[in-house]
Amino acid sequence: MAKPDNRADNVEHLQNNINNTIENLEESEEYLAEHADEISPDEKQQVASKNERRRNSLESFRSEIKDESAFQNEQS
Repeated sequence: MAKPDNRADNVEHLQNNINNTIENLEESEEYLAEHADEISPDEKQQVASKNERRRNSLESFRSEIKDESAFQNEQS
């Protein structure tokens, strides 16, 4: 028998993911700023690409939070 869908803490988990992603994004931008002259162009591009994916993830997480909030409001 399948467990019922418990979405009570989804917003909290999504917010934690957002916070972690922002922290990683900021750390990698600081790394680039401090070591830009020491790293290869390929590594710079890899970090920049990863940061772009992080920005896209942030948009998705925020959209999911809106969806979860709407769902929880409907259930109230």
